[in-house]
Amino acid sequence: MGRASLLRLAAAMVLTGLVSPQVAVAARATPPLPVLPIPTAAQLAWQRREVIMFFHFGMNTFTNSELGTGAEDPALFAPAALNASQWMDAAAAAGASLAILVAKHHDGFCLWPSAYTAHSVRASPWHGGAGDVVREFAAAAHARGVDAGLYLSPWDLHDQEYGREVAYNEYYLAQLHELLTGYGSLSEIWFDGHKDKNATNMTYHFQEWFQTVRQLQSSSIIFSDAGPDVRWVGNEDGFVGTTCWSTVNRSMITIGATGIENYLNNGDPWGTDWVPPECDVTIRPGWFWHENETAKTLSQLLDIYYTSVGRNCVLLLNAPPNTTGLVEDADIARLREFRAAITRIFGTDLADGSTARASSERGGDFAAGNVLDGRDDTYWAPMAEDGRRDGYWVELRRPARARARPFNVVRIQEHVALGQRVERHEVYVDGVAVASGTTVGHKRLHRLAGPVVGRTVKIWFAARRGPPVVSAVGLHLDPHEINRPSQ
Repeated sequence: MGRASLLRLAAAMVLTGLVSPQVAVAARATPPLPVLPIPTAAQLAWQRREVIMFFHFGMNTFTNSELGTGAEDPALFAPAALNASQWMDAAAAAGASLAILVAKHHDGFCLWPSAYTAHSVRASPWHGGAGDVVREFAAAAHARGVDAGLYLSPWDLHDQEYGREVAYNEYYLAQLHELLTGYGSLSEIWFDGHKDKNATNMTYHFQEWFQTVRQLQSSSIIFSDAGPDVRWVGNEDGFVGTTCWSTVNRSMITIGATGIENYLNNGDPWGTDWVPPECDVTIRPGWFWHENETAKTLSQLLDIYYTSVGRNCVLLLNAPPNTTGLVEDADIARLREFRAAITRIFGTDLADGSTARASSERGGDFAAGNVLDGRDDTYWAPMAEDGRRDGYWVELRRPARARARPFNVVRIQEHVALGQRVERHEVYVDGVAVASGTTVGHKRLHRLAGPVVGRTVKIWFAARRGPPVVSAVGLHLDPHEINRPSQ
């Protein structure tokens, strides 16, 4: 007799008084086995941030360029009104809980007074050479309750040791050590793998750098093309492919190599490492501030949200401060408009008041109704035996009053703490197919062709290496999506 039959028998015996609940508890449903690999606690917390901020500010801001030469005069760096607390206003406007500062870009100019180079704010007129942008940034973030992160470019167009493997790696690691030990708790360290194809040949000692982060900031998330914790999405446009696995095989990725975009965009369903993607994109055309550029429209930012957060990514959104050292008021206003739209759309769940049933359940702790309770730690899990041939499904039955409440966005979330399983899914409203896709992961958002009013919403799943484990299904109305084509 299988566990499902034993559970049903135990429940019946309790109801009829043949056994006591204390005896029957021995047959209580157990959670499903994880499908490896699974995320660490830090990776789970990072994924739930959903939107984080990037600040590109440095020598390029003052030379009106995107890529410097390394020969810029430090005297050019002279922000008249730099206010890192105002940058945190921008982060708060976007609803971001983490902000990352570019402490050194490819031109090699350091925003802190590094002891290992003269090419830093120490040689600038800003604060008479006594300033430290990194310190002001970290202090402002911590005061605002925003977690801080730092970006330190491996490619360095200024340092004369670049190209000498041991000497430059020692230089880089010394600067990394300064940042990791001098500015309090850091929640993400960003290792950019980019360098031009004609750049001086240089071998980076990424593993030594990663291990140093682990030693000095053990709870920090490490980003690079291939992780180890978070990976590049494969583009800088703010989207991931419609198939997005959080799993990859890191041994197949060479950090900084060309040709990795296609592999990274999809992940790897059989990957041995949990390394979810981060979508980096800038609110303006350039990563650094340029006077003739303006912020993306609200519609563009919402599109980015749906194709990043809505496809199992975290959105890293850049807002570059200008030459005075402030984020433009218009950019902050756009970020505030963006967050207000997200709150308006997803702050109301039109599935509230619904009931749920499913193809099967493992037991009371894993009931279909868990997809409606708004909690991350509960989920629906069907019996493993069910659905191997025909798939699995969960269905929401909306109350009669819901007929007056149309929706045009369907939200689906896996309980990724137990791994990523769903490889295909379909959405039906009153028996009519309205959306379909492949992976789900932390969050999958479907924009429908138009608002629909339905009594039942059924989602069918095909899962890999075990039944689906689904934590949430939500229904939402996005007024910006009305009359837009299906995504």
